Amino acid sequence: MAVQRERPYVQFNFVVNLNDGNERVPVGGFQEVSNVGMEVTVAEYRNGNSRENSVQKITGLNKATDVTMKRGVIGSLNLYEWLHAIRNGDQAAYKDVTIELWDESHGQAVQTWRLKRARIIKHVSGPFNAKGTDVAMEELTLAYERLEME
Repeated sequence: MAVQRERPYVQFNFVVNLNDGNERVPVGGFQEVSNVGMEVTVAEYRNGNSRENSVQKITGLNKATDVTMKRGVIGSLNLYEWLHAIRNGDQAAYKDVTIELWDESHGQAVQTWRLKRARIIKHVSGPFNAKGTDVAMEELTLAYERLEME
């Protein structure tokens, strides 16, 4: 699915699918998605009788970073319902969340990130300020077990 070209794609055309049954009709778009990533740890090891005076790097565990997503408050309770299921121990509530970067014409997805077995670990609303003019926001942090890219 990844579409390669010389000029980089802009970052502001993206769709987040929370796998809630609305594939192309998101319940409230997200303003920002940050920290999508992964890390493979390494363990350093050296035999005591090794002739080389250096350590070996042994591939360790895969770690996925926590992803933070922000959207304006739109009166939808879908994120709260998902969080409610997770905090009540419903393992079926883990979802595969998809983030798609689109081309400028919104005609096709050019890169996709899949967050496998994602769950909400933090939800924050606000701040609220009676003198402010900003949009009321909610922030969601997801933990997931594996990142796949297409």
